[in-house]
Amino acid sequence: MRSLAGTWEFVITETGKLAIKDSQNSVIWQSTNTEKATDVHLLDSGNLVLLSPEGLLVWQSFHHPTDTWLPGMNLTVGESITSWKSLFDPSPGFYSLRLNPREYNAIELVYNDTIVYWSTGNWTGNAFVNVPEMTIPYIYKFHFSNPYMSTASFGYTEKPLDSGLRQPLTRFHVDPSGQLKQYTWSQQIDNWNMFWSQPEDNCRVHGLCGDFGFCRSTSLRPCMCFDGFRPADSVGWNSGDYSGGCTRESNDLCDQSDWFEEVGVVQYGGAAAETFTAGRRVCESSCLANCSCIGLYHNTRTNVCKNLYGKLLNLRNLSSDSTNEDVLYVRAPRRGTVKKNLSTTMVLVASIIGSIAVFISAGVMLLTLGKKRKKKKGVDEDGAFPVLNLKVFSYKELHTVTKGFSEKLGHGGFGAVFQGELSDSTLVAVKRLERPGSGEKEFRAEVCTIGNIQHVNLVRLRGFCSENSHRLLVYDYMPNGPLSLYLRQDGPNLSWDARFRIAVGTARGIAYLHEECRDCIIHCDIKPENILLDSDYIAKVSDFGLAKLIGRDFSRVLATMRGTWGYVAPEWISGLAITAKADVYSYGMTLLELIGGRRNVETPASGRNANVGAGGEYGDKWFFPPWAARQIIEGNVAAVVDDRLGGAYKVEEAERVALVAIWCIQDNEEMRPTMGMVVKMLEGVVEVTTPPPPRLIQALVSGESYHGVRMESGNGLSAGGGCSGDIGVSSGGSQSSFGNISSPVNENVNVLIDKFVEETEKANFSTSE
Repeated sequence: MRSLAGTWEFVITETGKLAIKDSQNSVIWQSTNTEKATDVHLLDSGNLVLLSPEGLLVWQSFHHPTDTWLPGMNLTVGESITSWKSLFDPSPGFYSLRLNPREYNAIELVYNDTIVYWSTGNWTGNAFVNVPEMTIPYIYKFHFSNPYMSTASFGYTEKPLDSGLRQPLTRFHVDPSGQLKQYTWSQQIDNWNMFWSQPEDNCRVHGLCGDFGFCRSTSLRPCMCFDGFRPADSVGWNSGDYSGGCTRESNDLCDQSDWFEEVGVVQYGGAAAETFTAGRRVCESSCLANCSCIGLYHNTRTNVCKNLYGKLLNLRNLSSDSTNEDVLYVRAPRRGTVKKNLSTTMVLVASIIGSIAVFISAGVMLLTLGKKRKKKKGVDEDGAFPVLNLKVFSYKELHTVTKGFSEKLGHGGFGAVFQGELSDSTLVAVKRLERPGSGEKEFRAEVCTIGNIQHVNLVRLRGFCSENSHRLLVYDYMPNGPLSLYLRQDGPNLSWDARFRIAVGTARGIAYLHEECRDCIIHCDIKPENILLDSDYIAKVSDFGLAKLIGRDFSRVLATMRGTWGYVAPEWISGLAITAKADVYSYGMTLLELIGGRRNVETPASGRNANVGAGGEYGDKWFFPPWAARQIIEGNVAAVVDDRLGGAYKVEEAERVALVAIWCIQDNEEMRPTMGMVVKMLEGVVEVTTPPPPRLIQALVSGESYHGVRMESGNGLSAGGGCSGDIGVSSGGSQSSFGNISSPVNENVNVLIDKFVEETEKANFSTSE
C-alpha cells in the first residue's frame, strides 16, 4: 500500500495487533485488541477480522466504523460513523452518524459531536417516523435490538430477492458534505448509484459553508462568498471543504467606509442579535460604530433592527412569503475605496475625474430618479432580485418582445402564453397572468419562490414584469411543445425511449418540488399540457410556481383553486385538504396517457386499444383508466401500450411504468408512493409489486357506490401523508380515512361519475383545440 509519503504495510506485531507501518517502520495505526491475534481475514461482508490461535474473534473492523456503514454492521450506543474532512483528506471530519445518546430511539446526524441537524425520528417497531421509505419492500431487513435502552443496537441486512437474483452490493456513507447517502452498485454503469440521501437539501447540513458562506443547493458547488469576501481556506474550498467559510478581502476589520450588501430574506444561524427599533440608516450607523458588528437585519414595515454579532452560519434562501419581511444586510468592505498608499498624483487625477463625474452623475440622477422611485424594495439597480438574478422587464419591453402578444402558444389556468424573442435572439415564452386581485407584494413573493427553484426538469423562469396591473412571467421557450400534442391520434409519435425519459424526468421534477425545496410545493395541476418538451425531448414541468406552498411542519392544505378534472385525486373531489399525494395521483393519470399514447377519455371509434367490451365504456365515450388498470393488474401490459409503437418498446420498462401508474392512482393517498419513491421505482432501484385495483376507477365503470372517503365531525386530527410522504398531523374539524362507510362522495355517485367524465373530456379536448 502506497501513500504520498512512501510505502506503508500491514503487519501483525509481536503483541498480536494489526498495525500499519510506514517506510521508516514507525507505527501509523494499530488495532485495539487485548488478546493476541495470529490471523487476519477480510470477509465477503467487508468486515476485517483478527483471529486468535484458537480461531476465536478478537477484533473486527465492524466495531470501529469510519465513514461507511455496510450490511451486517450494527450501530451501537457510543459508536459513530464519521465523515472524511474532504474528498481528498481522510482525517475525521465534522459530521457523524450516531444513535441518540439520550433516548436511544433514533439515529441522528451531528455536527462536531454537538449539533443535531437531521434525525430519523422515533422507532415505531418496523421503521423510523421520518424515514417512510423503510416500509417499502426492497432488499433490506432492518433490526433494532433493545430500542430505548442503553444497550440499543441498530443494523440492517440484505434479504433474498423474489426473482432469485443475487442482491446488489449496497452501502451507506457519511459524505464530507454532511449528507448520509445510500448507494447500490450498478453493473450497467460499473459504478455506485446514489438513490437516497438525507438531508435531501444539502444546505440543511449545519456549517457546510462555514462563516459568511452562502449556500445554494441548486449549484454543483453549493457554497459561495459575497462581494468583498473570499474563501478563508482557498485550498480546502477548491477541494470541496467549505467549512473554513469566507473572510473579508481587506485586512481592515473595522473600516468606517464599509457598506452593507443586501442579501435578501434568508435564514442563518450562529450569530447573536441586538434588537431595537430604528430606521435603516440609524441601524447601519449603529453597526458601523461597533467593530464586532458583522451585519444587520432590518424590517422596513415595522422598523425593527437587529445588529448581528459573532458568526453567520447556514446562510441560505428562504421562500419570500408575507410572514417574513426581515432583510439581511452583510457588512462588507466598500468596493473601489482609495487605498492609503496611492501617490499624490494619482489622488489628484482621481479628484479631477471625480469632479467631472459628479456633474455627469447629477444629470443622470435627474433622468433616472423617477424610474428608481418605481423600483420596489428588494430589487437591485440592474433589475435583478438579490441572489436570484431574475431580470425585471417593463411591460413595453415584453410588448415588443412578443410583437404585441401576437403569437399565442396556448392558454393555461393562469392566463395565455405567447412566444417572444429577446434582443439576443433567445426565444422565450411569456405568460400573461389573469389573476384578479393579485397584489404587488403577493406577486413578488411568488416570483421569489419560483426564482429559487432550479432543476433540469422544471421550466426555468428568466424574469418577470410587475407594472401597474400587468403581471407577466418570462420562461425559457420549449420548442417541442407540451406532451398533450403527442397524445392525439393525428399527432406526432414518440419513441419508447423518449416516453420513458419523459416519465422519469417528470417524476424527478415533481419530486424536487415536493422534497427538495425548503417549503413543499404542491403543483395542483399535473397534466400533459403542463409537461413541456425541450429540443432534446427532455421533460420540463411548468406552471409549478403559483401553486400551493406548505411549510415542513404542516401536512395538509385546503386548495380553494380547482385542478383539472380527470387528474384530480378523490380526496380533493370530496373537499378534503390535500397533501403532495394529490400530485402523485395526477402524475399517475398522466402516466397512463403517456403509455397508451392517448387521452383518458376518447370516442371508442378510434380503434386504438378500443376493447370496449372490457368495461371502459361510459355512454358514447371510452374511459381509458379503468380498462387499462384491469389489464395492467392482470399482466396484460401489451394491450395498454400505444399500438403506434408497433412493439418497438422495452417490455420490462413498460411493465414497470404501468405498475407505477396504478400505484399512483390508488384511492387511499397513504398507499400512493411519494414522488421520490416513484423515481426509484421507475429507475428499477426499488421493486415494483402488483397494486390492488383502484376502487373509484372501477366504480366509474361499474356504477357501484364508491365507499372511499369517511368524514366524521368533531375536533379530531386529520391524518395523512405530508409533503415528504410521512404521516403528518394537522388540526381541523374532520378526520379522513378510507373505509367502507358512506360519505358525501357516495351520496350520489352517479352525479359524481357524470361530472368526472364530462369535465375530464372537456379538459382534455378544450386544451387541444
